[in-house]
Amino acid sequence: MTDHVPAVHLTAPTVLVTLTGPDQSGVSTRLFDALSGFDVEVVDVEQLVVRGRLVLSVLLTVPDDAGTLEQTVRAVGDGFGLHVEIEHGDGDNRPRRVGRAQVVVLGAPLRPGAMAAITAGIKRGGGNIDRIVRMGRYPVTAIRMEVSGVEPDRLQSDLGALAHENGVDVAVQENGIRRHAQRLVVMDVDSTLIQGEVIEMLAAHAGCEEQVAEVTERAMRGELDFAESLRERVARLEGVPVEALDEVYANLQYAPGARTMIRTLKRLGYRFALVSGGFTQVIEQIAAELEIDYFAANELEVADGRLTGRVVGRIVDRPGKASALRDFAEQARIPVKNTVAIGDGANDLDMLAAAGLGIAFNAKPVVRDQARTSVNVPYLDAIVYLMGITREEVEAADAADAAPTG
Repeated sequence: MTDHVPAVHLTAPTVLVTLTGPDQSGVSTRLFDALSGFDVEVVDVEQLVVRGRLVLSVLLTVPDDAGTLEQTVRAVGDGFGLHVEIEHGDGDNRPRRVGRAQVVVLGAPLRPGAMAAITAGIKRGGGNIDRIVRMGRYPVTAIRMEVSGVEPDRLQSDLGALAHENGVDVAVQENGIRRHAQRLVVMDVDSTLIQGEVIEMLAAHAGCEEQVAEVTERAMRGELDFAESLRERVARLEGVPVEALDEVYANLQYAPGARTMIRTLKRLGYRFALVSGGFTQVIEQIAAELEIDYFAANELEVADGRLTGRVVGRIVDRPGKASALRDFAEQARIPVKNTVAIGDGANDLDMLAAAGLGIAFNAKPVVRDQARTSVNVPYLDAIVYLMGITREEVEAADAADAAPTG
């Protein structure tokens, strides 16, 4: 049994001391050492350094000799050449932390006007920005804002249109413990994990790439039934030598940042799955190369060393992708609410809606408009910022793995 220490009452008097100026070693140590001579509690602390400029704020209960405390804090500030502000109030500002959300803004480049529009949108919705930090500068600028006072669902709705108008991407997630849970990432393959469409690459071997590409584009925009369009396109592949599948695989180009994203998240225990309207003969090789845990795709029928122009078994279509996500989550023993789905086409919409976090990646307009979150920069590793991982952490982990051992 442990002793219970009562929290500071919401209306108890508090004092906020803030030191700003050039960052120097030992400022926080000296401040807390000076404060240790007073009968006070530390209620909250925030410290931020931007290009050598320090902002250190400490919220304290008010001692009997408040005047002496203020003199002590100012003496610490003077000793380091820092500006000191002291503000008296009540409580620890917990009432405005109802409806906590994490808002990540991605821009390439990120302009002040876009930040003005997003922050104004948060304010109009009744939200308060408690903290702003940079997640990364490469391959895009990523800024994370911790927001309170407004529910995440409403915030996503409010900010989505503003993001599109200002040429940035905005992702809103509940800023709770679930963000730190193990997750399953389920990805589409064609035009998401890889650049281009496998079926079009195969169609080049049959001399009908242009016709197949036209049907693919219409299907991805949601203008055609996916299963019917797939059968129509596959029929044109009749007679293509089976060796063409290996040739297509050998010439695949992954999306920029794909390997970095997968490598980084797998270090944290994330599981990965591929769900594709493409073909097992290629997807299986991708999964083996990238150490993907699960995959589901369509199977091309082969006879006498050539494609027959037919698919075998049930087609992985729009509902099939969502079903596969749920099946993989069950196999991984990860709740569906802890899944992340990434896709670009209309046949990904059910999967994006089913996932805890659905991300439209460089998606067709119909997908971008319906998905809760969209990323429109061509770098898959920008996804890690949505998971709360900074560029510095990615680079540090890569450097540690590259360092010699023994």
